[in-house]
Amino acid sequence: MSSIEDFKEILKLSEPLAKYSYFKIGGPAQFFLEPRNADELQAVIKCCVENEIPVRVFGGASNILIKDSGVQGAVIRIHAGDFSKISIEGTTVTAGAGALLSNLVSETVKAGLAGLESLVGIPGTVGGALHGNAGGHNGDTGQFTTSVTVLTARGEKFVRTADELSFSYRESSINELAIIEAVFELTADDSEEVTNRMKKNWIMKKANQPLTHQSAGCIFKNPRGMHAGALIEQAGLKGTRIGGAEISDRHANFIINDENATTENVLDLINLAQNTVAEKFGVELELEIELW
Repeated sequence: MSSIEDFKEILKLSEPLAKYSYFKIGGPAQFFLEPRNADELQAVIKCCVENEIPVRVFGGASNILIKDSGVQGAVIRIHAGDFSKISIEGTTVTAGAGALLSNLVSETVKAGLAGLESLVGIPGTVGGALHGNAGGHNGDTGQFTTSVTVLTARGEKFVRTADELSFSYRESSINELAIIEAVFELTADDSEEVTNRMKKNWIMKKANQPLTHQSAGCIFKNPRGMHAGALIEQAGLKGTRIGGAEISDRHANFIINDENATTENVLDLINLAQNTVAEKFGVELELEIELW
């Protein structure tokens, strides 16, 4: 039986997770591993199964809030090596789960391919974007996805084709432990036109979102027919601070780490927003971020 110590080239013990998180918050991982390719990832997962070590996987950590006490078991970061590769053949694009979504957007726009330009400004990796069907008003990741290669919690690898995938608002049917890569089918378009649309989307996001602060993007999903940010603002909570965390005064659906915030500070603001909006408007706000 293999041991987690066998992966010493890619293993760190008690590694602080805050430095990998967009929130810059979170305690240490008991075991932290960064596999360089799918085979190594598969071997790590099978080792963890054999040794009954719980496993969590992330890419850019742009949509998670990690508790201050950290995470027991193995935390696997899918980020570099083979996982960051992007290839384009005609209108078909293959991207590793660890590729930055921003790189995927810029590469496809540069190639004169339309579809993903609306995702500009969304942080994180391709894998995370697929798992949560990241998107905005003008489109989402899932609508262009034709297949996804995944690994199960037992380390079994297989491909999910388009008819096995479903995407909805900030959700997908991809519930396996890890995503390895995905294939997208885009549309050929004039490169200048696509670039202009991307720039327009970027300017609008930059004007309305606190992109220069540490956050995890939108905290809550928008209730049907409503905007979570508007409800929180109407509840009078914009700019509210607890400790080093603040409900952004630019966009109330963002909580920012303004000054050495803790996970508890953020959770307290989340609870405050949910309770106040429920009391004032009878609307239950559902989290868009994941809590670890």
